[in-house]
Amino acid sequence: MSSSSSIGISTVKPCCRILIGYRGSSIFGSHARSLDNPNSSKSHSKSIHNRGSYCSSSRISGRSSHCIVQRCIAHQPSSVVHGGRAFISSASASSNSIIRSRVSAAGFYADSGILRRRGVLLVPKVASDYRNQSTSVDNNHVNEKGFEQIYIQGGFNNVKPLVIEEIEKSGNSVVLNGSAVDLDYFKELNEKTTPQEKDERVASEIEKEAWKLLRAATVTYCGSPVGTVAANDPGDKQPLNYDQVFIRDFVPSALAFLLNGDAEIVKNFLLHTLQLQSWEKTVDCYSPGQGLMPASFKVRSVPLEGSEGEFEEVLDPDFGESAIGRVAPVDSGLWWIIMLRAYGKITGDYALQERVDVQTGISLILNLCLSDGFDMFPTLLVTDGSCMIDRRMGIHGHPLEIQALFYSALRCGREMLTVHDGTKNLVAAINKRLSALSFHMREYYWVDMKKINEIYRYKTEEYSTDAVNKFNIYPEQIPSWLVDWIPEEGGYFMGNLQPAHMDFRFFTLGNLWSIISSLGTREQNEGILDLIDTKWDDLVAHMPLKISYPAMEGEEWRIITGSDPKNTPWSYHNGGSWPTLLWQFTLACIKMERPELAQKAVSLAEQRLAADGWPEYYDTRGGRFIGKQSRNYQTWTIAGFLTSKMLLENPEKASLLFWDEDYELLETCVCALGVKASRKKCSRFAARSQDGA
Repeated sequence: MSSSSSIGISTVKPCCRILIGYRGSSIFGSHARSLDNPNSSKSHSKSIHNRGSYCSSSRISGRSSHCIVQRCIAHQPSSVVHGGRAFISSASASSNSIIRSRVSAAGFYADSGILRRRGVLLVPKVASDYRNQSTSVDNNHVNEKGFEQIYIQGGFNNVKPLVIEEIEKSGNSVVLNGSAVDLDYFKELNEKTTPQEKDERVASEIEKEAWKLLRAATVTYCGSPVGTVAANDPGDKQPLNYDQVFIRDFVPSALAFLLNGDAEIVKNFLLHTLQLQSWEKTVDCYSPGQGLMPASFKVRSVPLEGSEGEFEEVLDPDFGESAIGRVAPVDSGLWWIIMLRAYGKITGDYALQERVDVQTGISLILNLCLSDGFDMFPTLLVTDGSCMIDRRMGIHGHPLEIQALFYSALRCGREMLTVHDGTKNLVAAINKRLSALSFHMREYYWVDMKKINEIYRYKTEEYSTDAVNKFNIYPEQIPSWLVDWIPEEGGYFMGNLQPAHMDFRFFTLGNLWSIISSLGTREQNEGILDLIDTKWDDLVAHMPLKISYPAMEGEEWRIITGSDPKNTPWSYHNGGSWPTLLWQFTLACIKMERPELAQKAVSLAEQRLAADGWPEYYDTRGGRFIGKQSRNYQTWTIAGFLTSKMLLENPEKASLLFWDEDYELLETCVCALGVKASRKKCSRFAARSQDGA
């Protein structure tokens, strides 16, 4: 909002507002509430100022009758002048909608032109240092650091202005108000305090090209950026869903933008996908649990009802009902929470995560993940294809990738949730699950030479709580390739664990996030990087990094994948090499103080990515060929490369994105190992000695 004169007459730009209108569910309660209802006590403003657009909710013909889309329509709200300040009001006197314009200086909200003194916050703040350090003054002005907007306790009432009465210059000195000042001193001081200006690295041509491509992949909605398409290959005649914005794929793009100081697109993405969370979604007349986040969304232009030649923009999400295999994305909500934390850490704007709608969104995701089911384990039970490996690859059950992301999201949730009567039970459940999940993963998923020897000598058909072979694993399951492949030093978290089944494949993403989130002990985290270093030719070779190792071949491939023509041996998810894993590898290496490994991998990628057209993935055992069905100009390949470069140049930024060991969880371990248990000491406590605590 900008004033056209000093007397309060304002020119108000059209605003973009997102409403929620759906049947049977609400992010603010169990009953549907429209945010247009001024009588609803839990209505919450979601006004977003964009470039001349008005966003509302509507149904699209051709979709399910329960499917509601967000629309963007040109709209010009009127303004109300009160006390020399302009406030936004509804477009017409008959409208019931509420548009709240936050005015931090006056401390008022405007509800359809009616002013109210700001009251008590709906959600109490957590008394923690990191939130108090927020640089945000107003939710709507995240990146504005104007001096007049920053409140400094005590003010400047007692500070006298500097008045220069007389300046005389002689040689290398200046006489200021009768006092001599040595200019050489200021020259040396400037050189000491601003070395970054002199030593600033010039971006390479490859990086310049990458930034150009990343920005070209940006998608706008209502005139504002809301994400990046999965791939932007001009030669692709059948883009399928690669022209959509994926939550999973946008994460490296979000980090690249945040590290480069561009926060608007990330904030818009977080808020718009949050609105999509509350939709009703059905497959064969069945609706999944509330809180599910979409895998992707697309901005579509559809004809405006009742108007000829006019169109409206709508966000059309995919919750899996259109995906290959019709599998719901379990990891989308987990990635969304991780991205929300990263936004706050990098920008210092913690006001976003303290919003009522955002807090509710976090709670819905975590409640969905923590809901009771027919399971005895603290790990998350999911179907095959519910994560980055979104095709049939034998990862159903409790795949490592989901468990590592689940652990990360739980830690994010505990950090960001505002504690009050409505969330205290959820926070308690998070603490309990974190401890149990960490113990379970460290005890039963870890594989090294010592553990394989133990499995090799397992006795089967053990019945009792004292059983050593708790999951009835048959020693014959140890694959022949593993016997010669596992090094003497180092180890990794296996891909999956179920009754009578261990998936010994190495899955890169899950192991990297085990390091990043401190799901593993420090010794285990170091062991994973030791393994990657030792087996560099298998896991990295000509292009980092293998998504899984080894590939399934022959009869095993036919049975487990169903003879999937895309997941042939050493291609795509079946042993293909994915450059987007580079940024996560870089983050893990920086955390474990081994940046040279990451630099080695980045240098390999830099030699080929631009020349090869930024492919989605590479094929063959050594990653020498571009993937046979790989898209070029894959956005998360580009963004992963840029993020890796920036993290290596600014390791202090990397420290904002990973987690250290949580010793509070160690003290409150709920594994309940009693006197009769076969293991007398919980392995979690070993972390203290490993970290030197």
